[in-house]
Formats: sequence, C-alpha cells, structure tokens
Amino acid sequence: MTRPKEPVTQAIRTLRGARISFEGHVYDYEPGGGTAHSSQALGVDEHWVIKTLIMEDDHRRPLIVLMHGDRQVSTKALARHLGVKSIQPCDPKTADRHSGYQVGGTSPFGTRHPMPVYCERSIADLARIYINGGKRGYLISLAPADLLRVLRPQLVDVATD
Repeated sequence: MTRPKEPVTQAIRTLRGARISFEGHVYDYEPGGGTAHSSQALGVDEHWVIKTLIMEDDHRRPLIVLMHGDRQVSTKALARHLGVKSIQPCDPKTADRHSGYQVGGTSPFGTRHPMPVYCERSIADLARIYINGGKRGYLISLAPADLLRVLRPQLVDVATD
C-alpha cells in the first residue's frame, strides 16, 4: 500500500525555512470531527493534539490561541490576561481571511497575516505535539521547543476542561 502524498503548504514551507524537524501525518478528514477524530485516526492522546484557534478581541483584532485538543479556552481568562473587554472565536470566513487557511486545516505557521500567538503553558511541557500542517486531514508532529522557537508565543494559563 502506498503512503498518501503529503501536501506542501505555507506552514510546511515556513518550517522548512526555519530548519525545523517535523513528521507529517495524513489521515481521513471528517468535518466536525475535530481533535477527537484526528487523535483517534493517528492513535495518539488527544491532549497531544493542539488546536489552532483564530479569535478576536472586542476591537476585532485577530489573534491565535493554541490549546490542547481535550481542553477549552477560557475566553474570560484570556480577555483578563490581555486587558480587553472580551475575546471570541472568529466566524469561519473571518478566520480563513486572517489565517489564509480553511477552518479545519488552520496552522499557526505561515499565516497570511501576522497575528499575536498565545499558547497554553502546559503545551511546552509535552515531549511531542501534533498540530495542523495547513490542510484538512494533515497534522505534523514536532517538539514543542521548535514551535516556541518559530512562533515565539506568549505562554498563558487559560485552559478549562
């Protein structure tokens, strides 16, 4: 059986340009399946699969939040941390416009527009993470230290169960 061809996305170009070592993982995308589906398809713990969420503050300024697949973002805690009135997820069309990726295939690497990145602090403690490679049905695995080096996110404590 032949291995599915891995896509070359802007995220992949960004990582290669930064000389980051990663491994690609192609799986059958399921609309609405989220990290529960992708973690099951790849046989990894959902906690290791990182969601890339495009959100905006009350002034409609976009930002990226990286969160464990099995956790949610406390938008109130994030708003307090940022000193803004509120934070909410962008609607899919707006998220696509900011990131340059389709929802379900959003990667924090190589976004269309630069945005501040906020990463749940405990992600940095994992041995390896799985995060979207810029296409639906395609995750990449890499060391969290490499993610931190390329994205230079602000570490935050905003996870809820």
